[in-house]
Amino acid sequence: MKVMLIQPKSRAIGFTDMILAEPLGLEALAGSLKGHEVRILDMRISGENFSEVSRFKPDVCGISLSYTIDHKPVLKIAKKVKELSPKTFIVVGGHHASLNVMSLVHSSIDAVVIGEGERTFFELVETLSAKGDLKEVRGLALRENGSFIFTGVRQYEPSLDTLPFPERKLLKRKYYHLGFQRPLALVETSRGCSHECSFCCVWQFYGRKVRSKSPERVIWEIQRIEEPYVLFVDDNFLIDTQRSEKIALLLKESGVKKRYTFQARGDTIAKHPDLLKLWKEVGLKGVFIGFEKTDDEELDSLKKRTKVKYNDLALEILKDLKIDVWASFIIDPSYGEEDFRRVSEYVSSRKIKNPTFSVLTPLPGTKLYEEMKEKIVSYDFDLFDIAHAVLPTRLPLEQFYLEFCKLYRLPYSSLKLILEGIWAYMTKGFKLSQLMRMLYSAKRLSDPKYYLSAHRT
Repeated sequence: MKVMLIQPKSRAIGFTDMILAEPLGLEALAGSLKGHEVRILDMRISGENFSEVSRFKPDVCGISLSYTIDHKPVLKIAKKVKELSPKTFIVVGGHHASLNVMSLVHSSIDAVVIGEGERTFFELVETLSAKGDLKEVRGLALRENGSFIFTGVRQYEPSLDTLPFPERKLLKRKYYHLGFQRPLALVETSRGCSHECSFCCVWQFYGRKVRSKSPERVIWEIQRIEEPYVLFVDDNFLIDTQRSEKIALLLKESGVKKRYTFQARGDTIAKHPDLLKLWKEVGLKGVFIGFEKTDDEELDSLKKRTKVKYNDLALEILKDLKIDVWASFIIDPSYGEEDFRRVSEYVSSRKIKNPTFSVLTPLPGTKLYEEMKEKIVSYDFDLFDIAHAVLPTRLPLEQFYLEFCKLYRLPYSSLKLILEGIWAYMTKGFKLSQLMRMLYSAKRLSDPKYYLSAHRT
């Protein structure tokens, strides 16, 4: 069968031009569809250009909906594909889709994949090809009589080593980057998280379980990646420190030379400094850490189960090793000027070079959503990009965004970005137009007008 997989173009304000990562989830689906003709359309690169849909006329179209902000674009894409190719069977999947199935009851959407997609989507395509009964395929919500019927729960794959490898050759890989790290490849070594932070849906999506690929499988995949930069997409790469150590040792033994970035918790780094030293030896370039808050009481309110002292210690360890730190902070809508000042002083006093800031957002499907849904002031999914306030703000909205934008003015100087951009243009093949978009995106982060404008549309 002819299968088209579509990654929607995000409308989020933020790092959408600073970071452009390959659609690994769609590549994983493509890898499972051996024997079928598969194409991937990444609308973040091509724009909302449907000419390829018209030419290809897919039998099945799968659309990724992992983020709430993509909800409206996905509905628009489904409608347009159906208009151009009425016989195409349209399927939506991803984190947001799985946890908010009934929000996708739409005349253009034929089914929703609930949970992991590789096996379910493969069986769906095979069943359609054989003209079989989709009700026999577990893990689906099928549109019927203006609603969905559910085909039963599909159990998670017990071993991630049995999953097919992502099909990485369907896209022009030169476009994908992490800041000025280009070209970039993504690698998944585990799924799930054992922690239960209230603002995160990952642990609910994966049923509070963590499953990992074997170190040998991880190395096999890395050895077949051409890109010099690798971002591990695990929600907590160091969740099993012995396994993480084995991967590093195998990398060292293999002689593979790449630059790596992963996400980890501050408390794990603080307790395992030697592990970070080992990873530095094999090419670790940067670490994303969810600092989230600047005091323990606020961390407890988010069920983060850590302490500020561990974040501070992790920061010292990584600085000593000259590993880049991307520290994320969650700004509560209830913050007053003194709270913003406290966050600003924390970032400045610790000389954090790459902080990121998000607005506390009760994303549908999270524990926080269940706790806060009665207080939400807007259910416009365009605002659920963790950069806008959908809960009441203590300060007037204009002042809240003004204070929020001041935080971004601390570390991100235009001169620094311009100089880094010139270097990337000269050495890494960045186009001038792409660099201009990145600079424009960085400018928007610190301009309250752009945040406010979304509330007025």
